[in-house]
Amino acid sequence: MPSSVMPTSSRNSAPQRPAAVSAVGLRKSYGDKTVLDGIDLRIPAGSVFALLGPNGAGKTTAVKILSTLISADGGQAQVAGHDLAADPQAVRAAIGVTGQFSAVDGLITGEENMLLMADLHHLSRAEGRQATTELLERFDLTEAAKKPASTYSGGMKRRLDIAMTLVGNPRIIFLDEPTTGLDPRSRHNMWQIIRELVTDGVTVFLTTQYLDEADELADRIAVLNNGKIAAEGTADELKRLVPGGHVRLRFTDPAAYRSATHALDETTRDDESLTLQIPSNGSQRDLRTILDRLDTAGIEADELTVHTPDLDDVFFALTGSTTLPTQQPTQQPNQPKETVR
Repeated sequence: MPSSVMPTSSRNSAPQRPAAVSAVGLRKSYGDKTVLDGIDLRIPAGSVFALLGPNGAGKTTAVKILSTLISADGGQAQVAGHDLAADPQAVRAAIGVTGQFSAVDGLITGEENMLLMADLHHLSRAEGRQATTELLERFDLTEAAKKPASTYSGGMKRRLDIAMTLVGNPRIIFLDEPTTGLDPRSRHNMWQIIRELVTDGVTVFLTTQYLDEADELADRIAVLNNGKIAAEGTADELKRLVPGGHVRLRFTDPAAYRSATHALDETTRDDESLTLQIPSNGSQRDLRTILDRLDTAGIEADELTVHTPDLDDVFFALTGSTTLPTQQPTQQPNQPKETVR
């Protein structure tokens, strides 16, 4: 597989939204170790963008640069229309950042954490209290508002962390591994919060170790490996980069099965179960070609199943890693997704 693949099949089908974040040739090194080696990014406003990669790939470094926490060694970037190097203060005013480790102060209450953030954003007392009340309610923290944050569960602390990030009403939010360590219910609650943010027009830059999380949330995904973007596209575009996809046809009529073997090309036969397997990238065009050939020959399959590679397969193929990022306990690695029609 090429070291850099940029799917473009669907990009020209609709006008591009303005970029909330863009970067060209972004570079960063620590000593003789190159962490980012000239990466390019374009993240449309009002979307979720997920950055995947092995541990140590540079995901957090990219977030720190784009959120003005550290400076790049080279390249250019704009965030919310502001040049990162020329006007970092304007960038900070437009963004919110939730890092890997919670910024919640456990010695004070949830409400006090929120009011502290309001003070840092120079809101008036009335504005601060209004924002605090609204956000605590939105994140289902009203009942716990006057309790010390140290008594909160992991999911509650993460919700409070994001609520604090929203005090300044940012239009772009960087979430660096926001659900790591959360139980499945808390993770799904966090996913719903992210979806609601995007519905409100917020742009979310997400780094995650959970491949299912990127698949579930992200409009576009980039895979970072060895300091470079190995591939970027929608989840479906990335899955089509990996070989192994196929369409499986099952028949109950032996005559229809035999006819289908002649009507279709490159089939793998299983005469005992009367099934055929046809290589496919899972695209609508591929599926339509198969169905058109069956229709022309007057053949009807009893069952059609589309097997597509998943993001696990993409991760292995693009990074050469022998281990996946963190998996959910209920998820089996390398299990292809299937759609029965």
